[in-house]
Amino acid sequence: MSAPNRYFELRDDMLFPDRWVLEQTGFDDQGRQSDVWQFTRGTPLELEGRPVLGIAHPGQALEFSLTAMGTPVVAQRVVSLFEPLGLQHEVQFIPALLEGRPEPYFLLNALRIIRCIDDARCEEVRRWEPMHGNPRRVGEYRNVVGLRVDPAKMEGAQVLRPWGWRGTLIVSERIKQVMEQAGITGTKFVEV
Repeated sequence: MSAPNRYFELRDDMLFPDRWVLEQTGFDDQGRQSDVWQFTRGTPLELEGRPVLGIAHPGQALEFSLTAMGTPVVAQRVVSLFEPLGLQHEVQFIPALLEGRPEPYFLLNALRIIRCIDDARCEEVRRWEPMHGNPRRVGEYRNVVGLRVDPAKMEGAQVLRPWGWRGTLIVSERIKQVMEQAGITGTKFVEV
């Protein structure tokens, strides 16, 4: 019997020395307002303009960063690593404009949302209830501490967001290894 697949939350390495911090401006390069949350919905996007990103805190440029909204921002090298993996049904790379930087950057849009959180193995989970006054969120997670997923529910996914806790990006061990072997800067992997 083979060992179950391992999965990791892909986080921003906030301890990277002298690193930059990026922000979503909420506008595209045509000056139109854009929905900063659309990149966590798990749906393919067709945008008329490129989302504009700013540098909230100048510092060392990274190949992987998360904005405050949890949107992954990646350099061209990350896109080049993913292309031969055949993940076009799991991830979309959206060209972005990073103010003050000539090189290309992209928003990583994870296209799969999977009900995979293993409530019993998490340290703590709290869900939205009717009494919280947010009817469209009832049943989703309000808080998850010590996130754990059930690998049996992953459907072979390589890149995903967990249903009800979409601010989190999860990758397979395969993706972790590819990124680590390439030395992609800014990543932190936490097994879930």
